Amino acid sequence: MTLVAHVRDLRVEIGGRTIVDGVNLAAHAGKVTAVIGPSGSGKTTTGLALLGEYPAGAVVDGAVHTSAGPVGYVPQHPASVLNPARRVGALLTDITARQGGDRRERRNRVEQALRLAQMPDPEAVLRRFPHQLSGGQQQRVVLAQALLLGARVIVADEPTTGQDALTKQGIVAELAAVAAQGIAVVLLSHDLDVVRELADEVVVMRDGKVVDRRPASSVLEGLAPEMPPRVARTPRPRGPKRLETRHLTARHRTTQGAAEVLSDIEVSLAAGECLALVGRSGSGKTTLGRCLAGLHRAYQGTVLLDGTPLPRSLRSRTRAELAAVQYVFQDAKAAFDEHRPVLDQVARSAVRLRGAAPRDARRTALETLGEFGLTESLAGRRPGELSGGELQRAALARALLAGPQVLICDEITSGLDAATRTTTLDSLARLRDSDGLSLVFITHDLAAAGVLADRIAVLDSGRIVEAGPADHLNAAVGVAAGEAQWVPYPHLRR
Repeated sequence: MTLVAHVRDLRVEIGGRTIVDGVNLAAHAGKVTAVIGPSGSGKTTTGLALLGEYPAGAVVDGAVHTSAGPVGYVPQHPASVLNPARRVGALLTDITARQGGDRRERRNRVEQALRLAQMPDPEAVLRRFPHQLSGGQQQRVVLAQALLLGARVIVADEPTTGQDALTKQGIVAELAAVAAQGIAVVLLSHDLDVVRELADEVVVMRDGKVVDRRPASSVLEGLAPEMPPRVARTPRPRGPKRLETRHLTARHRTTQGAAEVLSDIEVSLAAGECLALVGRSGSGKTTLGRCLAGLHRAYQGTVLLDGTPLPRSLRSRTRAELAAVQYVFQDAKAAFDEHRPVLDQVARSAVRLRGAAPRDARRTALETLGEFGLTESLAGRRPGELSGGELQRAALARALLAGPQVLICDEITSGLDAATRTTTLDSLARLRDSDGLSLVFITHDLAAAGVLADRIAVLDSGRIVEAGPADHLNAAVGVAAGEAQWVPYPHLRR
C-alpha cells in the first residue's frame, strides 16, 4: 500500500483543554480509512490536521506529512464553502483556468470531475447557483473542486449527515469511485452503515485518543447501541390546535422566476404532540419548517398559532411570537457567533425573548446545557472549540431558553453519536410529555421518528403524500420517504 499522508503523535490543546492527544493516522492510496467515535472525540480536528488547519488559538505538537499532492476537504455542510453569488460552472472553470488549455478542454475537465463525483447531469448543474442544488449535489460540486485541484487525499466529514437513503447510496458510490482512482479517502462519520460499506480500516477515537484500530470487518461489531424501543404512550384525545397551516403554498426565487416548492400544505399540531416531517432530500421539509418559524416568507396561505395568524416574516413578529415558535438549525455552527462564548449566546435567548435577568438567564442556561451533557467549562468556550455534536446540543438548549410553545427541530440528531442521540431524544420526549411542548421533527432518521413522533407526515415534491398516527404509518412510511431503498453496496469495496 502506498502511504500518501500520515499524522504522527498529534496533540492539539485549546485554552488548557486537550482536544487530540497522541493521535496517529495513515491514509493510503486507493483505500478508505474511517474515523469514528462519539461527538467531541476529536475526529474533525484530526481530519483537518491533514489540511494543516486547526482551531483558533490551538497549541499543536506532532507531525503531519502529505507526499502526493494537495488534500481535499468535503465538509458536513458543503454550502458553507461554495460562493452563493456564482454559478457552479464559474466556480469550477476558475480552477481549470489556472491549469491552461482552451475553453473546450477546460470544460471537458470540469465535466469529467463532476462525473467522477457521480453527478448525474453535469451540464444542468453548471448553470445553477449553489442554493439551487440539493445538499447531495452541493457535496458533489465540492468534491469535484478537490479533484480538479489534483487532490490525492480526500477528507469527507460526516458526508451522509441529513441525507435520505437514496442520497446515501449516491455518496457511497461517489466515494468508492474516488478511491478506485487511487485517491486516499479519510471518512469521518457516525453513520456505521456507510462505514461498513466503504471502509478498509476503522480508527476509533474517544476523548481525543485512538482507542482501537482494526480492519473494518472486525471492528464494527457492537459499537452502536441500539435505539430503545418506542414506548407506547397512553392514548389521549388531541387538544386544541396549537399550530396549523391552511393552504400553504411556498416558492423559491430562481433566475427563471419563482419555483413552487410546497403546494397546498395543511398540517396541525396540538400541545404536547410531536409531528415528524419525513421525505427525500428536496421534498420541502425544511422549507415548511422555515415557513412555520417565519424564516421563509415567500408563501401564500396562513400559519396560525392558537388560532391567530402569524406574520410571514420573522421581522414582523412580536417578541412573544418569536419566543413561541423556535427553530433549531441543522448547521449549528452557522447559527452561532464565532467570537462569543456559547454560554453567553444561550443565556441571551432568555434575556432577549423572555425578559429574564442576566444572572437568572445564565443559571438556567447552565442547567439546561448540563441536561444535554455540556459542562460549564465547555459552555464557556467559543463555538469553534466545540464539536459539531456539542454545538447541536447547545443550539437546542438556546431554543429552549426562549420558553417556546413550539420547537422546530431540523435534522438535529443527524450529527450525533448513538448514545448522545438517545439522550437528546429522551430529553425532547420528557419536555413534550411533562411541559406540553409541541415538536415539529424534521428528519431522515425513521428510527428517531418512531421513538418520538405521535404523527408522521411524508412529503414528496412539495406535497404531503402520507399522513397519520405514527403507529399506523411506521410500517409503510419508509417506502414513501425513500428510506427503504437503502441497500448495501458490497460489490463497490469488497
